[in-house]
Formats: sequence, structure tokens, C-alpha cells
Amino acid sequence: MSYTHDAEFCLASTLGEGGLEQKIFEEQLQGCKSSLARLKDDKDSGRLPFLMIPSERDDLVSCQALVSSYRENCDDIIVLGTGGSSLGGRTLYGLATSAFGPINGGPHLHFIDNIDPHSFDVLLKHLDISRTGLIVVSKSGSTAETVSQFMALLPIFQKEYGADKLSERVTVITEPRPNPLRKLARDLGLECLDQNPLIGGRFCILTLVGLLPAMIAGLDAAALRDGAQKVVDQAFSGASMEDIPAAVGAAIATGLQRQRGIRQTVIMPYEDRLADLGLWYNQLWAESLGKEGKGTTPIRALGTVDQHSQLQLYLDGPQDKMFTMIYHDAKGMGLPVDTVLPKGEDSLSYLRGRTLGDLLTVSAEATMQTLAKNGRPVRKFLLDKIDEETLGALTMHFMLETVITADLLGVNPYDQPAVEQGKVLARRMLKDL
Repeated sequence: MSYTHDAEFCLASTLGEGGLEQKIFEEQLQGCKSSLARLKDDKDSGRLPFLMIPSERDDLVSCQALVSSYRENCDDIIVLGTGGSSLGGRTLYGLATSAFGPINGGPHLHFIDNIDPHSFDVLLKHLDISRTGLIVVSKSGSTAETVSQFMALLPIFQKEYGADKLSERVTVITEPRPNPLRKLARDLGLECLDQNPLIGGRFCILTLVGLLPAMIAGLDAAALRDGAQKVVDQAFSGASMEDIPAAVGAAIATGLQRQRGIRQTVIMPYEDRLADLGLWYNQLWAESLGKEGKGTTPIRALGTVDQHSQLQLYLDGPQDKMFTMIYHDAKGMGLPVDTVLPKGEDSLSYLRGRTLGDLLTVSAEATMQTLAKNGRPVRKFLLDKIDEETLGALTMHFMLETVITADLLGVNPYDQPAVEQGKVLARRMLKDL
């Protein structure tokens, strides 16, 4: 496995007061055992294809020509979508980009998940449309925000490429059944890739919804799926529940809520490349579990940045949070810290001879220990390295952990009935404008 999951500081035996008692932990783990048995049955029967997608490769091969075309002919790619249609691809793209642009020579991807007109105005001023591609993602094919984005941009692309060449720059991903977006793609002669209707948006990160942008960015999609497959294999290997990280995580999350009144869960990676993992996780956890008065609120943080903005609350505020730290051992990596200090100045001598990686890793470890000393339940994912296989494994871990947690809470992780209320009202208000 490409990561180690250490949850000792969530248990009362190690953390002390504030931790989960062993008896309750074991009770929750017993529930995980039956949950995993049901999940295996659903996987084997084909009812849960998000657990089967890691082993597939044909879809990756079939879109290689499309990927090559975008990489060779585009400097920028606009990805339209919202929620799971955007956050998965954006999370994976973090491995191939930085705040300063792509790191491996691929196109610059722009994930546009909002409908702020100002953002569209600014984006278009910075792009050469003759070197820009467009990917439109909507599972239902009728998502108001995504369809509106597409309709707003379509005339610009039609003017630039004309009817004959439009299909070379615009691709649609939607369900393989009649819907407005698929009909429009057919009328325009656009390539339309299928999104499995049995895989909800927040679980589709390892489908082409997430992997097409990742491949265009130069990432190894097979390695992403390989990492996820190892997590699936381990979960259904018959190992004891204590040896299955997703089960341990679900047992702790539900046990802490039950015993300690934990109502919030903070996810805190210590790598810029994993910053958007928190955004994806927030939707996965919140939309899957927040039902019937149940669930805990996910909070995204980023180390070391949020040590200076949120840690005061975490250590000295309400004791209602569980923490998840994610980092790898970067000791010795990165630029050496300048050791030139003013004469007689000793306050920064601890930095002498260290690297940026030293400070990053020690900061994560020190924060974890400080949280634990203050009675805050905290676990860590220690990554072997940060690459496609590791990120694929992490995302599958959190999807499994979420589904098992939902089973323990007695809610359906795959629907979002309350969200539909707002959509219905928005449609009614637009008609009345």
C-alpha cells in the first residue's frame, strides 16, 4: 500500500480523555464487517460500478487519440462542470500543476465550476481561443449551471472553428441516454463520452470525468486506477477489520460522534499538490452523509498555512472535531534554508542546515502531537510518495470510508434529496424573471 493509516491518537488508550473507548470502537468495527460484506456483494453483482472501475482499461485506450489531439493542439483547456463533475478532475490535476502553471508541458486546464460572469470575462481575455479546447461534463445532461456555461461559450467556439472543426475542440461527457446535452452534442457533431449512470458525481473521480482531464495534463491514468484497485483488493481480502484502513476510519468517525459528540471533521494535507483533495472530500463526505439530521461537517485546511489561521480554534475552541493529517516524509528535500543570520542572533539558529522539506515535515508531526496533547482525536496518512498511485489509493480510501460510514449511520450515501429543493425553486424563479 502506498500509504500508512495511523489512528492511534483517536483512541482513548493512547489519547486519553477525548479519545474513543475500545469497547465502542470494537462495536463499530463489527458493524463495518457486515457493511463490507454487503459492499462486496454489490460490487460482484455490478450494482456498485465505482468499485469496479479501477480494474478497467478499455475506456482509457479508446480516448488516447482525443487526449493526444488536445495535448498537441491546445495551450488551454476549459473544463465546464460543477460539484463532482469538476472537483474530481481538479483534484487529480493538482499533481500536474502548481500556482505557476503546468509543470510538465501540458495544456493549462481551467476548471470552471461557477457561473460568475466576471470570471468568464476575465478568463476569455486571457485565452487564445484558437488554441483552446472545451470539455463539458454533466451526468444528467441538464445541470442548469453547466448547460448555461456551455451555451454562453458555444458561440465563441463556433465562430472560431466553424461547424466543420468544432468537434476537434469540444467534447461532452454525459450519461448514455437521452438528455439535452447529449442531443445538443449530436446536433453539433461533437464527440460524446459516456458517464456511467450508476456512478454518482462525487464517486466518479476515477472515471473519464476525472481521468480525461488528468490524461490531457500528462498524468498516468492507469497508475491512478492501480492505486485504487489495491485499496479495493485489501478491503475485500478477508483481513480483520483492524487491518482495513477504510473500516477503521469509519468506525472511529461514527464512534467519536456517538461517544464524544464529534460534529466536525477536519482534513489537513501538508502538500500544495493535495490542496484540492480537501474540496473533493468536502462534497463526498457532506453530500453522502448529511441526511436525516445525521453526519458530521467536513472542514478543509492546508498545512502549514492554516496552522497560522485555524489552529488556535482547533486547540482552544470547542472540542467537537476530529482531525485527519496527510503528508509524506519530505525531510532533506527542497532548497536549503539560508543560514546567514545577523551577528549575535540566535533565535533562528534551529533553521541552520535545514531544508524546506525538513520544516514542512516537522511542522506536520508537531501539529499532530500538539493536537493529541490537547485531547483532540487526530489520525494521519503517511504517504510513501506523492504520485498517481498514491492519489488513486487515497481517493478510493475516502470513498470506501464514506460509504461504510453511511451504512453505520443508516443513510443512503448515493442520493442528495435536499439539494433538489433548491434546484426546483431556482427553475421557478428563472421562469418568473
